[in-house]
Order: sequence, then structure tokens, then C-alpha cells
Amino acid sequence: MSPTVIDTDTALRRFTSLAAIDGISGKERAVMSQIITMLTAAGIDELAIRFDDANTRSHIGGEVGNLIVDLPGTIDGPTTLLSAHADTVPVCVGSSPLVDGDEVKSARETTGLGADDRSGCAVIITAVTELLRSGRPHPPLKLLFFIQEEIGLSGSRHLDASLLGRIDRAFNFDGGKAEQLVVGATGGERITITLHGVAAHAGVAPQTGASAIVMAARAIHSLDREGWLGLVEKPGLGVGTANVGVISGGDATNVITPLVTLRGEARSHDPAMRQRIVEEIGKAFRTAAASVTTDSAKPGQAEISSTVDYEAFALEADHPSVVAAESALRALGREPFHTISDGGLDANWLFRHGIPAVTLGCGQSKIHTVDERLVLADYFAACEVALRLIEHRV
Repeated sequence: MSPTVIDTDTALRRFTSLAAIDGISGKERAVMSQIITMLTAAGIDELAIRFDDANTRSHIGGEVGNLIVDLPGTIDGPTTLLSAHADTVPVCVGSSPLVDGDEVKSARETTGLGADDRSGCAVIITAVTELLRSGRPHPPLKLLFFIQEEIGLSGSRHLDASLLGRIDRAFNFDGGKAEQLVVGATGGERITITLHGVAAHAGVAPQTGASAIVMAARAIHSLDREGWLGLVEKPGLGVGTANVGVISGGDATNVITPLVTLRGEARSHDPAMRQRIVEEIGKAFRTAAASVTTDSAKPGQAEISSTVDYEAFALEADHPSVVAAESALRALGREPFHTISDGGLDANWLFRHGIPAVTLGCGQSKIHTVDERLVLADYFAACEVALRLIEHRV
């Protein structure tokens, strides 16, 4: 049976209309409304469409929760989930999609396109629209459009997975080439450090103070010297990454700074190694704080807390979702390749919810920049792949 050919002109318009809608994390209502309009126009009953309450558990709140769509099967077969995230990063506010040869870019030089991940949303809608238009039989389907992916996977983290029920195969559409199958990803942990010193006049009596800035400097220098920042490679322990990305503190040059707050992160595909990095960061800051004292021997103090953003995961090569994605790509003349991501994906949290998912590329490139592009050949291929997966011909 030959593949159903998608309507590429309509698929392109579907993407550009979604990409033109502002919708940063927490403000996804408008784009979700357009997704619902497109789905109902395809013939999906509004009663099959609902939101969960993930936004009520998110640290930023938000206008809406994750959008969940339930399509009962017309034949028996494995229940298949297609997912993508609906939010974009702030640089994409004001995007004006423009076709430029075999790519799409933003016509405004100061904005990104928003292909991350409006292309994933458009892929799913296109596949379902073509499926329903064709009248082909299909097994049960679930569609999931996440909120707040760009701020630490908050939508997928707080997903009410009970609304999905049993999922047999799962496919998440996000960045990269169409042939790319992301079958695993690192785990990440955010760290907050608060350093307490002692204020003093920097010109009259600096010796009576204890500088929180000096504490921070000593800790960072120690971590860098000992190889616990940047790429962390420790024989016998493992590999990971660490970064101190935000430092804030101080109000005046004539005051010994009494308070500094820092934010950082640690990542590793090995949870034990990630935890070891977090421990080393904490130890360095506590040691540095204790080493900076006033002339009366009063030391500084360090408060350290961390939160796991997402745990690492990896799928076996023979997992049904991996095998199905490979088969769909090969049927289109594309040779799949596997990658492991050093960043977090909604698939990290899907895995934690008991839903192992493969993340497939859909043509995004140079994401989170004003030079972002959507490669149309990869986007159209992703639409074809998604259609093959939900028709269950693979």
C-alpha cells in the first residue's frame, strides 16, 4: 500500500499560521485555541479535546494546561501518542514567517521563527487531518500538546498522565533532521546558592566585614581548578556538565557585600554522577563561605538547595516505538540515526510518567536565535512519518 501523500501547501500554511502566534511559556492560550480550531475543522469532536491542570502546579502558573485529544480507534491496535510543545522562547515574539526558497524564516530580523516547536504541532495536526480526510482505519490515538517546555519542561513535568490512559507507542516531535531519533537524554538539576557575609564600610573598616562576593569567587575558582565546572570528566566516577550561570548581589561600592545569590546547574546521563557534581558544588561553596571571616573570626555561611528538572532516560533499540519510527522513515527512503541528547526533552518526563517516547526531528534549525529556520523537506517528511505511524502501517 503506497503512502498517503500530504497536501504540502496546506501543511505549510498550517505551520506559518501557528508560528505567527505569540505564545511564550505560560501564555499559550492563543496558540492552543488555534490548534483546537484546526483539529475541529479536521473533524475531531470538541468533546474529545480537553486541558489538564498542569498550569496550576507550575511555578509560573499560566493561562492553560496541557491540551489532550482522544481519538478512539476504528480498528484494534496499539494506542499511539503524538506529542509536541506549543510554547516558544521570547525571541520569537513578533515572528512573521516567510518562505525563503526551501526554508521558512522570520521576515523580521529581530525575531526568531518559532519553528521550535510550532513545527511539531503542525506535523501532528497535518497527520491527523490527512488521516481523517482519507478515511483510513486507525487504532486508538492520543494527541498531546505541552505547555511550558522552554522553562524547564514544566508542562510535561506536571502532566496529568491519568487522562491519557495506557499508551503502547509514543512519538514526540521536536528539533532536528527528520531522520534523527532521540532515544535518550541527560538528567538535569538546578542549584541555588545563597551566601551570607557581614556588611561593613569598605573604606572605613573593611576588616570588620566578610564579603559574600569573595566567597563566591573562591568557590568558583576552586570548582574550576578541580574540574567540577564546564565539562566534568572524572575517571572512575563518570561524565557530566556543570555551570554557574547567574550571580546577583551588592548595592554599593563602599559596602562589603553581605549577600550574594547564585544559580547553576548540573547534568549527567548518570544520576549518581549528577548528584556527585551537585555535592561537590555544595562543598566548594560551604568551604569558601567558612574561609572568609571578619577580624573577629565570624565566618560566612552558605545555603544550598537543588531541584531535579528531569531524570535521564534511554530506550532500548528494540523498543516498539523505536522500531516503528525506523520503519516509517525507511519507507520514505530516509535512513534513521539514533542520538542521545545532552539537553532535556518532554520525553524525559513522559518516561517518568511511564510513557517511553522517541523524539523525532521535524526540520528545525538554529533554534532560539533570530536565524532560526524550518527546513521544508524535513518538515514535510516528518508529516509523512507521523501519518504512517498513526495509520499503523508500521
